[in-house]
Amino acid sequence: MDTVASEEGRSARKRRSIMEAATTLFLRSGYQGTSMDEIAAVAAVSKQTVYKNFADKERLFGDIVLGITDRVEGFAEQAARALGGTEDLERDLGELGRRYIATVVRPEVLQLRRLVLAEANRFPELARSYYERTVQRTLEILASHFRELDERGLLRVADPMVAAGHFAFLIFGTPLDRAMFGADTERLTNAESNRLADAGVRVFLAAYGARAS
Repeated sequence: MDTVASEEGRSARKRRSIMEAATTLFLRSGYQGTSMDEIAAVAAVSKQTVYKNFADKERLFGDIVLGITDRVEGFAEQAARALGGTEDLERDLGELGRRYIATVVRPEVLQLRRLVLAEANRFPELARSYYERTVQRTLEILASHFRELDERGLLRVADPMVAAGHFAFLIFGTPLDRAMFGADTERLTNAESNRLADAGVRVFLAAYGARAS
């Protein structure tokens, strides 16, 4: 039994090493510029081991891209904690907005987004899945909470998905555009991030707050 568990542990470590090596190489050299030989070398495993875990480079690339969906579920938990029983909506939306900005401008998230966009013509289904599992899923999470806040009388929301889209782009539109076009994201200080989040929340509440109607 211990031997089986040990083998499974080694297999899991090898798979993780392969994915980490492939992520580094894909982000550095792109899909076309990365070979399975290079991935095996960086992961310190045989090429046979790479193919044992992943049928081909396309499958490996897809697993890495879609692995980011775990972070979306993390955002769902943050949203639930921030808005579930809120008694100060402006404060808690601001806190959620700051976390939202911090998530979308993380260097590895930006690099992966750029890579997906660069390969969208080659892998249209993968790009669509990425969008559905990240952008669309996040908007659905926000919409569900905005619907509940409407029922509590804290918001006035006729179309929760439209409201979610407005909130998202009011919060991260500026920092994401700066980052995607190569601006130095390190210049986005905590103070500036807070300012952008708080300003976005004020505009959102001016349109959707209980007193807006």
